[in-house]
Amino acid sequence: MESAYSPGSLPVISLLDNDLYSFTQQQPILHQHPDVDVEYELIVRSKEDLTPYIGAVRKALEALSEKSFTEDELRFLARQDKREYIKPDFIRFLGLFKFNLHYVTVSNCDGQLAIRVRGPWLHCILFEIPILSMVSEIRNRHTYPDVSLTDVTSRLYEKFDWLATHATQDELALMRVADFGTRRRLSYKAQFEMIGVMKRDFPGVFVGTSNVHMAREFDIDAIGTMSHQWLMAHQQLGRLHESQAAALEGWVKEYRGRLGIALTDCISSDWFLSEFDHYFVKLFDGVRHDSGDPLVWAEKFIAHYKKMGVDPMTKSLVFSDALDVKISLKIIRALQGRIRFSFGIGTNLSCDVAGVTPLSIVMKLVKVNDRPVVKFSDEPTKLVCRDKSFEEYARTTFSIA
Repeated sequence: MESAYSPGSLPVISLLDNDLYSFTQQQPILHQHPDVDVEYELIVRSKEDLTPYIGAVRKALEALSEKSFTEDELRFLARQDKREYIKPDFIRFLGLFKFNLHYVTVSNCDGQLAIRVRGPWLHCILFEIPILSMVSEIRNRHTYPDVSLTDVTSRLYEKFDWLATHATQDELALMRVADFGTRRRLSYKAQFEMIGVMKRDFPGVFVGTSNVHMAREFDIDAIGTMSHQWLMAHQQLGRLHESQAAALEGWVKEYRGRLGIALTDCISSDWFLSEFDHYFVKLFDGVRHDSGDPLVWAEKFIAHYKKMGVDPMTKSLVFSDALDVKISLKIIRALQGRIRFSFGIGTNLSCDVAGVTPLSIVMKLVKVNDRPVVKFSDEPTKLVCRDKSFEEYARTTFSIA
């Protein structure tokens, strides 16, 4: 059986082997905040010692720093029939872009792998997804060396068989799924195989992938929305209590109606709703769920759209938190005919293999211009803040219990 790992291959294949949202965040940074400094931190949620992989991670980062965008890759990213929102000056910038390892430290901190990226936001933002995917693949290669591509595809076909048994054709037509699994994938090769199977045999509607390189390889849509860091960074780019509205304004200024899905849980969805007035409701096509009970969240936004005098069927909900096809079907049955929706499935597509426990890691923004930022998710365990006094100040500002 063919291995799920390519012999001697690097975890990151090209500079396009990154999520679209990294590029769609980087462009407004170039245009609006080119002089902002940031700091990111790897957060290991798994109770697992990753220090044995420090050397391999450093080697993979060195290989990443030697890569540049090719002319063909830049032409793909700039395709105006697909991505009218990508600007020519941004493509020229990427033509000069290189990963600078002076901004990265990889170390053993208190018995755990520690990775920090610190430097200009414009030059550091693209590190997030490659670091996560390379750490995940390096660990998986050592922990589960015998996984085959058959193991990867057999679990996929189990999901397809389950859907064929439990979902109606009308429900399958509403199951619009994108791959959001790059950051915690089993391996590059496994994700590549999975996307090929999804494109060919998924019984629902496979709409694309967040990975730009994979979108290019399979001639499918690259999917991306706003990320938490765009909202978090604005906490230190102006007044704290105005930060979320400022971030949404900046997004609209950059994309002028394109990429119109707003992320709701940076300062809790309740706070988001308090600022999501008629102006923003009509400017954004919809919102994305990334924490908390998805149906409770959906009901809040359906009620909010109705309160604003907007037909919910003209708006979209994007679900992206720990999804699988069973949860997606439950959401479809609760919401069909009431609002539009789609699903971004991550780890449960890219690292769902019998006997494999996926690594739980994230790379989060912790400082902007050397000052702390916070993320108050709808799921309390996803809180991110490295400064207790700032966290308490932000709780008071945003009325977070």
